[in-house]
Amino acid sequence: MSAPTPREPAPQPTPEPTSRRRLLILAICCTSLLIVSLDTTVLNVALPSMREDLHADVAGMQWTIDAYTLVLASLLMLAGSTADRIGRRRVFKAGLVLFTLGSVLCSLAPNLESLIAFRAVQAVGGSMLNPVAMSIITNTFTEPRERARAIGVWGGVVGISMAAGPLVGGLLVESVGWRSIFWINVPIGLAALLLTIRYVPESRAPKPRRPDPVGQLLVMLLLGSLTYAIIEAPAAGWTSPATLLLAALAAAALAGLLRYEPRRAEPLIDLRFFHSAPFSGATVIAVCAFAALSGFLFLSTLYLQDVRGLDALHAGLWMLPMAALTFLCAPLSGRLVGSHGPRLPLLVAGVAMSTSGLLFAAFDAETSDATLVLGYVLFGLGFGFVNAPITNTAVAGMPRAQAGVAAAVASTSRQVGGTLGVAVIGAVLASGLASGLASGLASGLAGAPTDGDFVAASRAAWWIITGCGVCVLVVGALTSGRWAKGTAARTARLLDDGPRPQAPAGSA
Repeated sequence: MSAPTPREPAPQPTPEPTSRRRLLILAICCTSLLIVSLDTTVLNVALPSMREDLHADVAGMQWTIDAYTLVLASLLMLAGSTADRIGRRRVFKAGLVLFTLGSVLCSLAPNLESLIAFRAVQAVGGSMLNPVAMSIITNTFTEPRERARAIGVWGGVVGISMAAGPLVGGLLVESVGWRSIFWINVPIGLAALLLTIRYVPESRAPKPRRPDPVGQLLVMLLLGSLTYAIIEAPAAGWTSPATLLLAALAAAALAGLLRYEPRRAEPLIDLRFFHSAPFSGATVIAVCAFAALSGFLFLSTLYLQDVRGLDALHAGLWMLPMAALTFLCAPLSGRLVGSHGPRLPLLVAGVAMSTSGLLFAAFDAETSDATLVLGYVLFGLGFGFVNAPITNTAVAGMPRAQAGVAAAVASTSRQVGGTLGVAVIGAVLASGLASGLASGLASGLAGAPTDGDFVAASRAAWWIITGCGVCVLVVGALTSGRWAKGTAARTARLLDDGPRPQAPAGSA
């Protein structure tokens, strides 16, 4: 009787990382968020110096921000699904390399057009960082309360970047020049890359989705045409053929997405996610909150430096109360989400952000030092409370296999909000300037306008920011109750059933 053939040993599951290792992974992932967020806040403080050196107008300044956020928003979902398929650590490392390279190129840009192009290179790398890092965190911290606290720390990093960005940016701009704001990304990016190679484990989704090039192209067409139309409309005219054509392209791309994506077995955007009221609410809240933030920073930077005549460093000091409150409230929000759910943080965020916007829109908060600081404090408090519930709600009810895609949708919503915030607020401001309310700013913000000029030109923009805060409040209240939790549970079961069967060709 022959001896039995020995069986091949079964593959051993990857052991769960220790508590210390999990904290180290969290720190590495937070580093990627730090350089991306710091880049945005530092850039806002440097806008007037860049505008003067590169001879740019309002639209040019908008594009230095939106070239980054637009590319980022367009590629985030692709990066998330690609990471689920080929490996999260692999994509994360590639993102760090590209973001660091893009930062070097931005520091060497000889003109505005080159800077905008190199910001797009940065964004390609950035699209591989935050959603993939959040997916790594979600798969590392599997216990719900522990994960909520980790996400609170993640949100606190945004506060750190807001606190450090204006000060670091102001100091660098005043002492070295605006190009140095991109240099700080290089050592941080290289350190994060080395630590990722050494400590972050590789992970993939058990059933990764196939690429969706048509969906990806439709997303890029939608966001690109919409943003371009909004930014260029004040100069070209809101009813000009170019503006109307771009608006029509955006509408056609949106209609194409809504028709094409449900017919795919594995779409880029799985519309079943939006059957969950908390997930849909988190998406809307992310768009509104980050539109308010980007518009708030854009208006504040121009006001403090162009109207009050402050240098970059002192403008950063004026915005420090807003940054400090965001830094202090973000971890508190994470703990509240972990212990009591997202409802209370969202209500606090909505009330504080809408009250801040109302101070500027209805009571001309800029004209008094006391109300100006109060407006900054309230906005920082509100934004500090909003980030953790957005992220937690987006990924908490989804299967772990879909963590990358869910996190990417949440991150995309943030970047879409940031893109639209700068585009809409800048366009509204430019329209007010062009109408003659502030003739000293009408041609590229040249000259020294008075407080009254800028307040009159920006009032409509502050009302938009107020509306964003009200939206956070209302949507947060509607999508955080018992009914909303039931829709999230049903959606999770639906997604656990796997990809839907592909619709037959020619079916409606």
